[in-house]
Amino acid sequence: MHMIKPTLIRASRFASIAVLAAAAGLGLGAQQPTVASPAGSAATQVYPTLNLQADMKAPANLFALDATSSSSSSSDTADVVPAGSFTMSDSLQPPPRRRYGRPRYTDNQHNADGSNKYAFEVGGGFTLPTGGSHSYLKTNYNIQGGVGRNFNKNFGVIAQFDWANFGIQTRNLNALLATYNSLGASDQDGNSLSQLNGSSHIWSFTLNPIYYFAGGEKSGAYVVAGAGFYHKTANFTIPTIGQYFDPYYGPIQYQANQSIDKYTSNAFGVNGGVGFTFKPSRFGNQKFFAEARYVFVDNSPKPYSEGSATNSYFNVFPQNSARTTYIPITFGLRF
Repeated sequence: MHMIKPTLIRASRFASIAVLAAAAGLGLGAQQPTVASPAGSAATQVYPTLNLQADMKAPANLFALDATSSSSSSSDTADVVPAGSFTMSDSLQPPPRRRYGRPRYTDNQHNADGSNKYAFEVGGGFTLPTGGSHSYLKTNYNIQGGVGRNFNKNFGVIAQFDWANFGIQTRNLNALLATYNSLGASDQDGNSLSQLNGSSHIWSFTLNPIYYFAGGEKSGAYVVAGAGFYHKTANFTIPTIGQYFDPYYGPIQYQANQSIDKYTSNAFGVNGGVGFTFKPSRFGNQKFFAEARYVFVDNSPKPYSEGSATNSYFNVFPQNSARTTYIPITFGLRF
């Protein structure tokens, strides 16, 4: 009886020590960082507090973990990362989206907005005499060509050469035929004239500012105006027989026209109109155009005169020196 009691006491003490040791081991995570033991003793490693609930709610930031924060053999203490400190750094945020516009060119062939610096055009169409010009001129063809300088995609200047051809109204030709016969004109055989042909043309050099006020990837519209020098000519001919000598066949005759009267007039003129463009491909610079302009040529009128023995001035077609108006309608290619 007295022998059993000390044994129970010793067993109880051993159990108490075991429980305290287990409790001390579980309580290590709650300890705060401590200073290392005095020299000569081993350093004690301290771990950060584990708080799963706070860490699961905080945003992950893997980049914030610095490898240098881990313990090394030369450090006496361990760094502790506080719970809930995993936040995204502002310096690691992606940059704002950049906005891209049209590319800017720096070569000699393009403007900064990508348009060609130099323009070339060629075209043709027909002419419509208007006003008083319609009373003696008939519709015919026109030819156009030009080179220019574009300052941007909307504005440029084109130097143009134009040739506008016209026919002469039949009533005017009949009146002139009677006038020539009354003045004693004759053909190469000495006979009175039986037929009279005539034509008129105006060639010009002009400088023309052009402005594109509407446009898409393929279609567009523009206005154009210009001024320059206009040379007007009227020529009247009669049918005749021409002849040339062939070394194998001898003299050969052919039908030809002989000019019997001609008039010219130089003047300043202006023009203006609208046009439309169409690009076959949005990636190319070539575009077709169609335009209509109104042209006014400020010719100096000259009086009618059949001449005389004392007056050499002869002008039986004063219409050539009358002010001229017409509308050329042109289709062409610009690039």
